[in-house]
Amino acid sequence: MSESAQRSEQLFTYQDYLTWPINERWELLNGRAYNMTPAPSRRHQEISGQLLTLFNNYLKGKTCRVYAAPFDVRLPQLQESAEQTSTVVQPDLVVVCDKTKLDHLGCKGSPDLVVEITSPSTFQKDLKEKFILYERVGVQEYWIVYPEENTICVFHLTPEGKYSRPEVYTEQDSIMVGIFGDLTIELPEVFA
Repeated sequence: MSESAQRSEQLFTYQDYLTWPINERWELLNGRAYNMTPAPSRRHQEISGQLLTLFNNYLKGKTCRVYAAPFDVRLPQLQESAEQTSTVVQPDLVVVCDKTKLDHLGCKGSPDLVVEITSPSTFQKDLKEKFILYERVGVQEYWIVYPEENTICVFHLTPEGKYSRPEVYTEQDSIMVGIFGDLTIELPEVFA
């Protein structure tokens, strides 16, 4: 496995997760614990900061909110109680439009938009496991950012509950944000 090593083969719940040291970053995917250390690169932080600023500026005075990692997104399955939730992720950015999903611990349920910025240690997880997870739980729009290539792939959830073919954007393009009809993200700004 990559640098994002598992805690162990044991399965964990959100109740376990809450007891772990606050200075460590972990995610739970179907009960498997993944260490989110090491810290993101400077390039990762620059891209995340730019996207956060652009979304924040647009969302002023609106119902939706944007949050940056570390921010817990709990995705319980139907039979799981809040404490027994086996999936807790910390996407790089999330946009949540349903305020009833927000509490003092983060978000419980699917955000409307998720942005994951890849790194060598998270690449496979973002592209495979999280893609399947976000599709299954109904995240309307999923962005995967490739910092080394200055590229973003955007997936939109279809009415059938599957992600569409990716829309691929490079550093000279603009992205019309699908969940908002009037927000365009200028990628020269993001990748500057």
